[in-house]
Amino acid sequence: MCVEQARLLLLLLTASGWRCVSGIRVFTAGDVKAVNGTDVRLKCTFQTSAAVRASSVTVSWSFRPLGPGHEETVFYYHEKPFAPPEGRFRRKVDWAGDISGRDASVVLRRVPFSFNGTFSCQVKNPPDVHGNVGEVRLQVVSSASLSEILVLCVTIGGAVLLVLLLVMIVASLRRCQRPRNPEPDLQNDLFSC
Repeated sequence: MCVEQARLLLLLLTASGWRCVSGIRVFTAGDVKAVNGTDVRLKCTFQTSAAVRASSVTVSWSFRPLGPGHEETVFYYHEKPFAPPEGRFRRKVDWAGDISGRDASVVLRRVPFSFNGTFSCQVKNPPDVHGNVGEVRLQVVSSASLSEILVLCVTIGGAVLLVLLLVMIVASLRRCQRPRNPEPDLQNDLFSC
């Protein structure tokens, strides 16, 4: 009898529109490097089983510094972006997300070394309010690493060599196609008058 009651209850809940809600899943880049004084995008995307409506989704970004210090609010979004009115992130963070595209990213402007630390992205979309918090560990460096510079040089050098090789091939083909000693065709010249 208990099995039949459980089935009936499940059938009634399903018919009433009730459904199981799984937790929201948040995805971030993990480790990110940025050169001091440049802008950097902190990517945060999410998956939810509930319908995404701009009026229901909230996004919270917070920051925990590497050294001593307390956690700070970086950014908040609910129907529109709310940048912090004071603190180290005042006028330093802009909304770069798109809720309908399940994107909750932000851009940090002109990052200083004091931004070294962990940024956390939390997204809620009721009834999906439980789930993981995405983290981005930002490392602000004084200049691009040697490997990044090397990759850039190899890429540019390879492109230049490719263009030079193509020009040499085209020039060689044109030179080979030209007649070497064109002899005047006297017969055709006589009849052309």
